[in-house]
Amino acid sequence: MLRTVLLMLTAALTILAAAPSTPADRSAEDEPRAVFRAPLDPGADPFMVTADGRYHLMTTKGNRLAIKTADTIADLPRARERTIWRGADDDPSRSTQIWAPALYRSTSPADGQAHWYVYYTASDGVDANHRMYVLESEGDDPLGPYTFKAKIADYGGYMIDGEPITVGGQQYFTWSAPGRGFEGGPQQIYLQPMDTPWSTTGETVALPVDIGTCPEVREGPTSIVHDGRLVLTYSSCDTGKPDYSLYAISIDVDGDPTDLTQWQPHERPLLQRNDAEGVYGPGHHSFFTSPDGTEDWIAYHAKNTPDYTYDHRTTRAAPVRWAEDGLPLIDPPVALGTDVPLPSGDPGPGPRAINDTDEGTGDFTVGYAGDWRSGDACGPTCYRGDDHWSWTPGSTATFRFTGTQIALFSVRDTGNGIAAISVDGRNEELVDLYASPRTGQVQQWTSRRLPPGEHTVTVRVTGERNPRSSGAVVSIDRAEVWDDRPGRSG
Repeated sequence: MLRTVLLMLTAALTILAAAPSTPADRSAEDEPRAVFRAPLDPGADPFMVTADGRYHLMTTKGNRLAIKTADTIADLPRARERTIWRGADDDPSRSTQIWAPALYRSTSPADGQAHWYVYYTASDGVDANHRMYVLESEGDDPLGPYTFKAKIADYGGYMIDGEPITVGGQQYFTWSAPGRGFEGGPQQIYLQPMDTPWSTTGETVALPVDIGTCPEVREGPTSIVHDGRLVLTYSSCDTGKPDYSLYAISIDVDGDPTDLTQWQPHERPLLQRNDAEGVYGPGHHSFFTSPDGTEDWIAYHAKNTPDYTYDHRTTRAAPVRWAEDGLPLIDPPVALGTDVPLPSGDPGPGPRAINDTDEGTGDFTVGYAGDWRSGDACGPTCYRGDDHWSWTPGSTATFRFTGTQIALFSVRDTGNGIAAISVDGRNEELVDLYASPRTGQVQQWTSRRLPPGEHTVTVRVTGERNPRSSGAVVSIDRAEVWDDRPGRSG
């Protein structure tokens, strides 16, 4: 009898072991993460920070300073910008060419309270007159409001890309300016002690940043701390070149950064062009942590054309691991539109993509009427390596979806014309798809927030073009659909 019971128990355990686990049996860590897809923003020089579980992103806007805020990184492409400072409202000497904002939280010695500080470069319209400036938030909110605080580290010459770092318990200001020791020559990275979050004092030193892809420029210094060392990363080359890339020097977190012998240069590039993925000029970046604080990430800009141009640099993001040499380990940059798992602790959900080849008349499809062509000649410039295009007036592409908002991404080119876009058959909006040089996966148009449910978006070829364009082509590549109803995901 006992033998029979043991045999039955063994058989039961074998069945249980072989049975597939149910969702309740699996931990959340076993579930695949939702994804996001770049570009996150059409701007360059991204600075990203997570605070109170939200993402805050600043990029170069030229005539103003603005912050995008979102609960999930996947929402940044559709997040509304909040302008916190306008050049037109400021002193003419710092009213334009507003570049490379950086957002830091620090304690003010004036009131002992935490404030947010925006460091940025601006000029009067003459490039050589760029100087560094600081805004201070009135309270402890990264969205402000802000007041102008000071010009910082002004030595009387061109300077850009300033940010603070902390070494040995002391804050230092770093920036990019011409020539080692202010004697002319290639742009270098400088450092000076700070006595407040908006002022510097003491000796200025030029840091040992000789290693790089190109000799002429070192810019965009920013830092990350890991395993007792501060890694100061910087961009090498003119940012208009496809070879723009990232390098680093490092120092003990308790060291003296004014002692140049304590800095360790590193030969290995952290991030560089990836022609196979159509990624050129990756650089001018920032580091941020995942919402739960367990992962390091990088936000950087890049473009998908090898042409020498400052245009079409868009914001992307990637996870950071750590190599045995103590440097950030970042996978080669991937093409725009690549699925990237959300950072740890990001609540999602991500949007759902509709490719130009998802043809049909059902939900999450696109239907074509008129004269359209398609192919894969655009390679990594296009989502999934293919797109549709037409120059025949009256031809239409209609996206069908269930959701609350949609954005359209496609090619802009020298032969592209003007499209007319409508939601649910209502009033059309004209969108110019021209650009020079050619660039892909541009966020061409984003709908307003829509009532939950089924919708259509129709893109019509008008046959019209602006005077600079050589044609009237309209391109269809991908749509991103968000659904804000509880429990919905991409």
